[in-house]
Amino acid sequence: MSSSNTTAPQGYYGRHIFFCLNERKGDEDSCSKHNAQEGFDRCKSRVKAEGLAGPGKVRVNKAGCLDRCAGGPVAVVYPEAVWYTFVDTSDIDEIVDSHLKNGQVVERLLLPPNVGR
Repeated sequence: MSSSNTTAPQGYYGRHIFFCLNERKGDEDSCSKHNAQEGFDRCKSRVKAEGLAGPGKVRVNKAGCLDRCAGGPVAVVYPEAVWYTFVDTSDIDEIVDSHLKNGQVVERLLLPPNVGR
């Protein structure tokens, strides 16, 4: 069978957005200390309200440490592998409306590529 006559299998979801909800002990910084849960909750409710949730659409997932704590809170959208940082629910709304709904990356919220742990 020629590869030009086949198509790649479609993923169950069109996009995943993963929110780091990791909590580190002591004084070590972590996303949970920067309202990551609030961002996750807002995204999940907005995706559902916009009719974006479900097979072939968007899945909002909790994640453990994504190892980019210095930029926290962080979320990543796949399959594009776009990393975001956010401050409040209006940032989450912009990610939902622009990226998850319309496929447009929110440049102002991108996590710089050199930000790690």
